[in-house]
Amino acid sequence: MINSLRGMNDILSEDYERFTYFINTATHIAQKYGFHFIETPLLEETALFKRSVGESSDIVGKEMYQFIDKGENDVCLRPEGTAGVVRAFIQKKLDKAGGIHRFFYHGAMFRYERPQKGRLRQFHQFGVESFGVESVYEDATMIIMVSDILQAVGIGYRLQINSLGDTNCMPEYRNGLVNFIEIHEDKICEDCQRRKVTNPIRVLDCKNENCKIIYKEAPKLINNLCSSCQDDFDKLKQILDANKITYEIDTNLVRGLDYYSKTAFEFVSDNIGSQSAIAGGGRYDRLVEFLDGRPTPAVGFAMGIERLMELIVMPEIKREGYYLGAMDEEAVDLIVTLTHKKRKTAKVTCDYKAKNLKNHLKNADKINAQFCCVIGTDEMANGTIWVKDLENKTEYALSLEDF
Repeated sequence: MINSLRGMNDILSEDYERFTYFINTATHIAQKYGFHFIETPLLEETALFKRSVGESSDIVGKEMYQFIDKGENDVCLRPEGTAGVVRAFIQKKLDKAGGIHRFFYHGAMFRYERPQKGRLRQFHQFGVESFGVESVYEDATMIIMVSDILQAVGIGYRLQINSLGDTNCMPEYRNGLVNFIEIHEDKICEDCQRRKVTNPIRVLDCKNENCKIIYKEAPKLINNLCSSCQDDFDKLKQILDANKITYEIDTNLVRGLDYYSKTAFEFVSDNIGSQSAIAGGGRYDRLVEFLDGRPTPAVGFAMGIERLMELIVMPEIKREGYYLGAMDEEAVDLIVTLTHKKRKTAKVTCDYKAKNLKNHLKNADKINAQFCCVIGTDEMANGTIWVKDLENKTEYALSLEDF
């Protein structure tokens, strides 16, 4: 027997209902905010992610599904969504067109990491990206949109925010952080020793418990912000306060990718174990330029859907649609014809096999249909169909024309 690959799961029945409910809800909210759908390829050039996500990241260093294709191209399955959207933004020359461009997307991502609850090798994200707005009001809008989505599907959260500074204040802070790392270099993990050279700020994102304790004493970027970054961060807090969005300031929150600057945020849940992040994002004003586009301010977020599945509160499922069945073989052709006509205006499920009334009622109940409709010998003779409303338990006969 051939099984699915480790960390790559099927989505069936109840999981599918939750999955599509979340996608539909998040899509509706993103559209209300003025965002438009974008679909990017699952397969991209590996260079895209090396230049955007950063070679110092675990994603590029350890987790990408990378290979040489038949055309000798170095390609990989996308490990995250932002880089592909930025590539499309530049390729379509939207960076040169100017103006504001807002996109949302959802789809599969791939990372070769150890599978665990809510963390798979093929997983799905819902994300949004906004280009062309420098204002911190757009950062706040991203946060409020995530809050709206989580509230709409019944998920509680804690919001953590931080500022990562910009090219004015980051270099001096980085030098101070490197000095701190060097003092503790014999006590930190190998990944942190490597990151000291490639991207020092990433050490603050280390999951090693011993490192976490050490970095509690590390210098805080939020205490070293330039006036512009400080003003933006103060304004962000003011906007969130005005909109009654509760938050915590996490001075070690850096996000996992290299392209962020200024605002960084993460939504966490206390109901999914130690891997508590359920959504996150921030500002990445330099990424379009990194990928050879015209400098363009940008901000966005992504939500891991598998992380949310168990937390989603489903609405009460109402009965919907029609179930059609025949009680005699002679009625099957008529039932099929009626089904195709009725499907022009309603959701209809048809059973092609003749059964007694009890079995038809059982099948209609199983698929949560509102109406069970059957034709037997008597109905054939009378030109009628027997209908039972399974919601209010009424039953009656209708002429085929009226049906």
